Amino acid sequence: MPRRVAVTGLGMVSPFGGDTHDFFQRMLRGESAVRWYETQDVPKPLALPVVRCAEFDAVARLGKPLAGTMDRFAQMGMASALEAWKQAGLDAEGAFDPWMAGVAWGSALGGVQVYERGYRDLWLNGQARVSPSSVVLGMNNAASSQIAIQLGLGNSCLSYTVACASASAAIGEAFTRIRNGQAKIMVTGGSDATLAYSVVRAWDAMRILAPGDATTAAEASRPFHARRAGLVLAEGAAALVLEDWDHAMARGAPILAELAGYGASCDHQHLVRPAREGQVQAIRQALDQAEIPLDAVGYVNAHGTATREGDPTEIAALKSVFGARAAAVAISASKSMHGHAMGATGAIEALITVLALQQDAIPPTANLDEIDPQCTGLRHVTGEALRGSGVEAALSNSFAFGGSNAVLAFRRANHF
Repeated sequence: MPRRVAVTGLGMVSPFGGDTHDFFQRMLRGESAVRWYETQDVPKPLALPVVRCAEFDAVARLGKPLAGTMDRFAQMGMASALEAWKQAGLDAEGAFDPWMAGVAWGSALGGVQVYERGYRDLWLNGQARVSPSSVVLGMNNAASSQIAIQLGLGNSCLSYTVACASASAAIGEAFTRIRNGQAKIMVTGGSDATLAYSVVRAWDAMRILAPGDATTAAEASRPFHARRAGLVLAEGAAALVLEDWDHAMARGAPILAELAGYGASCDHQHLVRPAREGQVQAIRQALDQAEIPLDAVGYVNAHGTATREGDPTEIAALKSVFGARAAAVAISASKSMHGHAMGATGAIEALITVLALQQDAIPPTANLDEIDPQCTGLRHVTGEALRGSGVEAALSNSFAFGGSNAVLAFRRANHF
């Protein structure tokens, strides 16, 4: 019989510099973390709006010895995981069986910063070699491996790389292990530190980034807007502790929400162009597995990247699923405030979705004062947070390059 799965811990590295609670309150107020990115000491300077975790101090969060063994993406991942682990109350001695506790982590690009440093050392600075630790610092599974080692988790150590759906896929696969009885506890989420100059330049070359011509950086990310101009790159990390429901209840753990369903699909059509049919499949899979009726879903945290093709495709998929009821479903795109942190974004948005259910408060889409006619049909939350609507169930969508789709279905903890 499938096991129920509880969310018992949350953690993150916030672009605002505060904790998870502070981050969510800022989301509810519609505050933007987008700032200008200006390169220095490079042949071709660049100025674009991005979201940087500027106040993140790895040494302060992790200690110098531990921080020194990781690239920035793994440092942020570790910091978020430790926060979630502590909130779940699993830091007490004997709180868990290490062979029934594991890690599933997502990252789209891994340690790109260590590889860029290596390039600079070799080709720009004329050094004879790169650091001998470059491979272990830069490998995509560095974050998951370090988390498993630090927390003593022996069940599994899994890493997922499916572009912008990486964290959501990791969370979904962690959920599946617990649901099937293969684990009791999983630390899951994602991290990416994508603001290396070469990465930003590569995204800029695709001409899908929001340009640096907005009046203020905070206005640059405008999902579903009639004049949206592209996505805003970000860095960050978020972690969830998932736990077998009975196991969590037995030890008196705080249950923040229930992860009830996971859907995954592949568009199998184009590397960068989204397809409505694939998204519909993932959404329906998540709802079917969760056994959540359509009229119980009150909120969708949209993938909503503010690209010309992506936003209307997602709206079309949601309207296909919800039909005549779509207009009653609240929707918002939190990327308008925290940007697109690539492989970490699904975890950040899952965290927001859990807190939206727990606090009965839905954050708005920032900067949305003119909805694209192609993006109408759902209940867009704009301006101020939507509070007190009594939402019982919510979706968190992630739709990625390569056609990978991952959807998570959550219920309020007091649903039963």
